[in-house]
Formats: sequence, structure tokens, C-alpha cells
Amino acid sequence: MMHQLNSILYRTLRRLLEMDRPVPPRSDEQLAAEAERHYKWNFAVNLMDGASFWFGASFVSSSTILPLFVSKLTSNPLPLGLLAVIAQSAWFLPQLFTANAVERLSRKKPVVVNLGLFLERLPVWVIIVAALLSTRSPLLALILFLASYAWFGLGAGVIATAWQDLIANCFPVNRRGSFFGLTSFFGAGTGAMGAALSMWLLKTFPFPTNFAYNFAIAAVMIFISWVFLALTREPARLVSVRPQSNRQFFSSLPDVLRNDHNFRRFLLARLLMALGGMGIGFVTVAAVRRWQVPDSTVGIYTAVLLLGATAGNLAFGFLADRFGHKLCLELGIASGALAFGLAWLAPSPGWYYVAFALLGIASSAVMVSGILVVMEFCEPQRRPTYVGIGNTCVGLVSIVAPLIGAGLAEMGYSWLFAVSAAVNLVAFALMHWWVREPRHHASDQVGPAPG
Repeated sequence: MMHQLNSILYRTLRRLLEMDRPVPPRSDEQLAAEAERHYKWNFAVNLMDGASFWFGASFVSSSTILPLFVSKLTSNPLPLGLLAVIAQSAWFLPQLFTANAVERLSRKKPVVVNLGLFLERLPVWVIIVAALLSTRSPLLALILFLASYAWFGLGAGVIATAWQDLIANCFPVNRRGSFFGLTSFFGAGTGAMGAALSMWLLKTFPFPTNFAYNFAIAAVMIFISWVFLALTREPARLVSVRPQSNRQFFSSLPDVLRNDHNFRRFLLARLLMALGGMGIGFVTVAAVRRWQVPDSTVGIYTAVLLLGATAGNLAFGFLADRFGHKLCLELGIASGALAFGLAWLAPSPGWYYVAFALLGIASSAVMVSGILVVMEFCEPQRRPTYVGIGNTCVGLVSIVAPLIGAGLAEMGYSWLFAVSAAVNLVAFALMHWWVREPRHHASDQVGPAPG
């Protein structure tokens, strides 16, 4: 019986991933020509995907809306720390564990679209139920919310390696930055409009109806973004890597870091950058508790955060295409250090608007360059492995960072923000003086072939 069930599940998975569809062998030039032929179409549908997703995500902002919702359910800082752990690590953490399988797939789109429907889009609808339960049973609502949000984040992480490879296949290296920047620019712009609407909902309707409306809009728009993503035309690449077991795959990973010196240095700087984000999930709560700002102001914070991200996305996209991603990451790290410095030393609540704008700029550097730069350390066949190493390591640090943040918050928010600023300054120094721009130093990309 169990064997029969496993067989059914295996066949279903192969069908979902379209593994039995033949892929004709094509040269890099032919694949590039196909990507060029579909460039405008893919740009348009992925732009709409980004705009819809960001609009929906603004109603479940992990920096503003969700911490406020959790604070309505409990005064214990631990759930806020758990929320920050999920928000900062769930997308990153699973990627290395899917890289071996994704590397062997000729088509990445079925992972993103077919599996993504169940792993990433469906759980957002469950968050609505948590809001509706919050007055009747706050503890149950809190547990359901954290579980469904973790499902959403981890599910997105499971498909993330395939999604990044899909984007790399559809857009050439010298136009990825501008594509990501413009997409994130329009996405953050729609997100800012969503933040304005969320502010009105929080102010107009009583708890928990206001949050239920916010979460419902998020679920609808995130599903619409999935529809646009499903329209992507992928130039499928016949895999040339030799199949290997997971044990062989993981045993080969130390060689990647041992042989690729520049990638190893980048990874250390990037991990410190992630550690420096330990205070992100606490800035909103610090403003509320220190200055007693009203709930409606939290919606304004979200708008300012997204406006900062909007400007950063547009600027970093074009900067990255011209000068490379390292410069963008340096500017993002510096923005994060300054933001935490302001949150630490702010003499009035008005300074928090500047802090949130800078946090938005810092997040846009991660969105544009933190994702794309890893793809430039290796050849196309090894992208999932490099992406998996980089992002899963960031995810591991992002689990620890908010917990450290929660501990420092118990001592006082000033301690938390001061340490966050200091760690970002160290990360900036390493990224600036120790790491070389990978686009201009291809000779350092000597990671071993798989198998």
C-alpha cells in the first residue's frame, strides 16, 4: 500500500514538474536568441507579477503590519522574534536543499508555477482565518498565524532556487539589474499605494476586521501575481550536469568554498549583512512603545519604507547593470547602518520616517543585488548550487539574528539598534575592501563541476 502511494506521488510530481516532456538540445547562442525573442513579453508579464505581488505584500508587511497584529495578540516579545525569524530566514533557508534537484531540471517554470501554487500562494488565505479568530481565541490565532506565515515563507523558499534560475534564463546578465530594478520600482510603487489603503483600513475598521480586510486583499493580489508569472515563456535548457545523489552533492560543497576565494569572502560579508538586520522587526514596536504613535501611523511607516525601496530599486537596477552589484550592496549596507543609528538616537518620532526610508533603501539593495550577484560567480549550470549556498547560509544567520535581537530588546531597544548599526558597519568594510566585483573577475570563478 505504501509503495503504491509513493508511486502515485512520484508520478504526480513528475507530471507537475513536466519532467517527461522532451527538451531539444540547443546551443547557448540559440537559447540567447530565444530569450531575446521573448524578452518584451517576459518583461511585461514579470513586471505585472512584481507589481501585483508587492501590492499584496504591503498588506502583510513583516516590518510594520504583521508586528502590529502580533502585538495585539500578546505582549510577549518572543512571538515577535519568531515572526522576524520567519520573515528574514524562511525564504533563504530551503534553497540549498533544493539546488541539487533544480540543477537536474531542464525546465524551472513548472517548479515555480505548479508547485508554487500550493507552497507559496495557498497559505496566505489561511492568515485571514487567524485574523477572524483573534478576538475569540488569541492564542489559537497566534499559533495559526505563525504556522501559516511559516508555510508561506518556507514554501516560497522551496521554489526560490528555480525562480532565480528561471529569471536568469529569461534575462541576459547586462539587463537583469534594470529588469529587477524596474520591476521592483513599479512593485514598490503599487506597494506604497497598498500601504496607504492599509493605513485607511487600520484606522477605519475595528480590530480584528481591519486586519482581516488587509489579509484578504493580500491573498487576492498575491494570487493574481501568480497568474501573470504563469505566462512566462521560458527558454528550456537541456541539462548537462551528471546526476548525483544528495550525499555526493553535499560532500562537494566544501570544495566550492575552498576553491572560489572571492565567493567565500563575499559570503562572509553577506552573512554579516544579514546579522546586521537583527533589529528590523523591532523598529515599529519601538516607535509604538517609546512614542505611543497611533496604529494609523504604522501604515505611514509602511508607505515610507516602500517609497525608500521604490527609489532604491530604480537606482540600484541601473547602477548594477553599469557598475556591478557590489557597489549596490555597499550602499545598501550603509543605509541600514544609518537607519539603525537613527532608530537608536532619534530625539523625536519624526526621525523614524527617515529610518524607515533608509531601511527601504537597504532592502532594495538585497532585493536587486543580493539576489542577482550570486549568479555571476559561476557558470549557468552551477547557478542553483551557488544560489543555494549563498541563500541558505543567509537563512541560517537570519534565524539567529532576530533571536539575538529579541534578547537585546529585553535589555532595551537602544542596545539592539546600536549593535545592529555596528555589525552593518563591519559588513560594509568587508564588502568594500575585501570582495572583488565578480563580473570583472571571472578568473576567480573556479568552483568544481558537479559529480
